[in-house]
Amino acid sequence: MDNFVSQTFTALITPFKEDLSVDFEGLKKLLDFQLKNGVRGIVPCGTTGESATMDHETHHEVMKFVFDYAKENARKFNRVFGKDLFIMPGVGSNATDEAIELTKFAEKFGAHAALHVTPYYNKPTQEGLKLHFKLITDACKIPIVVYNIPGRTGRNVEVATMLELAKNPQIIGVKEASGDVNQIAKIIQKTRGTNFSVMSGDDQLTYLVMAMGGKGVISVASNIIPDKMSQFTNAMLKGDYKTALDMHYKLLDLFDVQFIETNPGPVKYMASLMGLPAGPMRPPMTLPIPANQEKIRKVMKDSGLIQ
Repeated sequence: MDNFVSQTFTALITPFKEDLSVDFEGLKKLLDFQLKNGVRGIVPCGTTGESATMDHETHHEVMKFVFDYAKENARKFNRVFGKDLFIMPGVGSNATDEAIELTKFAEKFGAHAALHVTPYYNKPTQEGLKLHFKLITDACKIPIVVYNIPGRTGRNVEVATMLELAKNPQIIGVKEASGDVNQIAKIIQKTRGTNFSVMSGDDQLTYLVMAMGGKGVISVASNIIPDKMSQFTNAMLKGDYKTALDMHYKLLDLFDVQFIETNPGPVKYMASLMGLPAGPMRPPMTLPIPANQEKIRKVMKDSGLIQ
């Protein structure tokens, strides 16, 4: 099977009620919005989904709910589940045994792949990172995508380590959010012609990453502009760089403002302005301060997303 990790995958927000329980009716509306607007994949329970404040029971419930709902409703939106629509839940942990447990659960209900943020806080060595992923792939058969975001985890997956991981046929790609374009280029250079997908982990770097040979983006912005992000990455994959570059510059202010504070606060606020279910954030995360809310509203008005 060709590697399906390409185009736009949405790092989906998790809508909460005022009591901070999961708003599953709201989640249905978010999924309808995504399925209607052409994204190739959905990533529940990632950083943007506030997985860090979910206990394991909630984590299980949300990722299985997303999978089941997408599977049951794909046809309503002329989508073919498992052919042009894929579910890749976030299942990473800083404890390898917890990561294995979450991965086994995702594998059991049929997830197409699993996104693994590298272990955070405890700062394993490069050898420790390799051991972490070896133990996961030894214990589970589901395809794995590594998520490298050293700004959150405190540890970068170095190029040599990533290339070693890429030799494992079960590790099918990386979400690269190091912000280091040279590092990303080296990974692409050494994996060209293989079945390994390099995906941008930063919306604002997607044009550069894909121009260098990356396959797409795991996107925050596609929570609110799934149609535009799908058009953008499809243009890049077709080699229509001029159309994509025009889109990149039209969307750049939006990309920037969604990180005016720690993700996913800004994008949840953006979603709420558009009438999409979002709700509050679970502490210690918060929605943007009023001054930043005003900046967000201005960019969204200028972009034509709100009046």
